[in-house]
Amino acid sequence: MRALFIEHDHCSPPGAVGERFSQRGYDITEFVVVPAGRYHEPGVTAAFPDPAGFDAIVPLGAAWAVYDDALIGSWLRPELELLRRAHDQGIPVLGICFGGQALAAALGGSVQAASGPEIGWTQVQTDDPELISPGPWYEYHYDRYQLPPGARELARTPLCSQAFVAGRSLGLQFHPEVTAAVLAAWFSVGTGDLEKNGLRLADVLAEARGRERAAAQRAHRLVDAFLDVVAT
Repeated sequence: MRALFIEHDHCSPPGAVGERFSQRGYDITEFVVVPAGRYHEPGVTAAFPDPAGFDAIVPLGAAWAVYDDALIGSWLRPELELLRRAHDQGIPVLGICFGGQALAAALGGSVQAASGPEIGWTQVQTDDPELISPGPWYEYHYDRYQLPPGARELARTPLCSQAFVAGRSLGLQFHPEVTAAVLAAWFSVGTGDLEKNGLRLADVLAEARGRERAAAQRAHRLVDAFLDVVAT
């Protein structure tokens, strides 16, 4: 079995989600869209792999917005087409944060700025705790999606929807992949977002280390539920 992890930048590793896919016997291909040298000029072109060569597609988070076509449309439009093709062909997609928003947009939903950010460990209200546990899950986003036609919302916070299912695909607004190492990678390109929201990197990493074991267990259960329930 093969899984394609779409890493939109060089500092968004698959973390606990990739770990569980590997444990479940998947051979993981990591496709980096924007290389390190183009992080501040992300309008690259990308030759995405054919989704038909994979048994699951996992688009991860990103530093940009799905609606910023002028900045990233050169590769986002082909990615949305890839996600539509995968979904239409019955290839399961697990979209995470930006990846969940991209999945929503690819299936006919929309993405816009939220009324404020969500950053940090957050409980969600869930309709299906066996599939989406209440968390806490790590949030780091400024945008929100509107559900695509026919999708079913599974979880939410007061700010926005947090999870939806559409056919064999699952879109998430939160980040189940987060570990202390993942957070360190994210903020290796700058800590301005943390400081703007009154947070210190040392405190964020210390909290992540304290939560790491329980968070990984939740992430593994979510991947299992995705593979065993949604993807089937």
